[in-house]
Amino acid sequence: MEYYFAPMEGITGYVFRNAHHAVFPSMDRYYTPFITPKKGKSFTTRELKDVLPENNEKIRVIPQILTNQAEGFLKVAARLKEFGYTEVNLNLGCPSGTVVAKNKGAGFLAYPQELDEFLEQVFAGTDMSVSVKTRIGKEDPEEFDGLLEIFNRYPLEKLIIHPRLQTDFYNNTPDLEVFALAQKNSRNPVCYNGDLFSAEKIGEFVRRFPAVESVMLGRGMLVNPGLAAGLRENEKRRPKERPAPDQGTDDKSAAFENAQPDRERIRVFTERLAEGYARDLSGERDVLFKMKELWFYLGRLFPDGERYLKKLRKAERILEYQTAVNALFADCRMETPKTFRF
Repeated sequence: MEYYFAPMEGITGYVFRNAHHAVFPSMDRYYTPFITPKKGKSFTTRELKDVLPENNEKIRVIPQILTNQAEGFLKVAARLKEFGYTEVNLNLGCPSGTVVAKNKGAGFLAYPQELDEFLEQVFAGTDMSVSVKTRIGKEDPEEFDGLLEIFNRYPLEKLIIHPRLQTDFYNNTPDLEVFALAQKNSRNPVCYNGDLFSAEKIGEFVRRFPAVESVMLGRGMLVNPGLAAGLRENEKRRPKERPAPDQGTDDKSAAFENAQPDRERIRVFTERLAEGYARDLSGERDVLFKMKELWFYLGRLFPDGERYLKKLRKAERILEYQTAVNALFADCRMETPKTFRF
């Protein structure tokens, strides 16, 4: 199984990737938060810093582009190629209202003819590999039949499917029936994304879809940054051969059992991340904002830690923050949540 880190705007930038990869060198690919093509220049200062090769050494990074204009996509792709990138990813999954109102992200899915023309121009205009991260439609799952026909016309590096509609945002549950049809009928390799928040959930998915060879993890990796690392370490302890679906799943299931959070490595990760932000950002306030953003997710690992987390959230100085974090790791138990609500 290959594990991909989903792009999450404002969180999974290069500082995060470097800290995570240093402590948990387990991800096969990290996808960047989306780059939006602009007139007159390729990148904002933030976007440029995020994709510079010197900021992503020894990490497999796939830049993601958000646009509905082939010209802009190709312009950004060409600049990324100059940096040494060989693959770019098209964002057809963002459900944000401001993005969708511009017919970008998941909003582009409502215009299949324009999407087809867009992809035709892109594949005619670049020799880079192109992958797509998509939802299954804007308002109706039946939209995906036509969308898949379009995707099948092009040699995608990967079709990453989040089987929700744009109108679902992150509510309801992923439509695994639609994903099953996509896996069966796609001419391109598929990757699954959606609600794989724990080892148990990933295990359930693998047992249902044993032929799928890659999954993209997002919020589950923010709750437990060592999730993929634990699974990979468990995989090394089991036979390499995958049993056939009708031969039982005991060996396969073992890879998804006992993948508990690693307290010490998670603590080191938070320290490295805070140090990275301190070097990259100006002032304690900005560093605290970034760390508190992560702790919105990470705090769920500490079921009896609310008193400490409250102090962490109220911290106005780095020293206050560090005191609260040190006490949290020292005094509170850590375990994967049974349920996830974001």
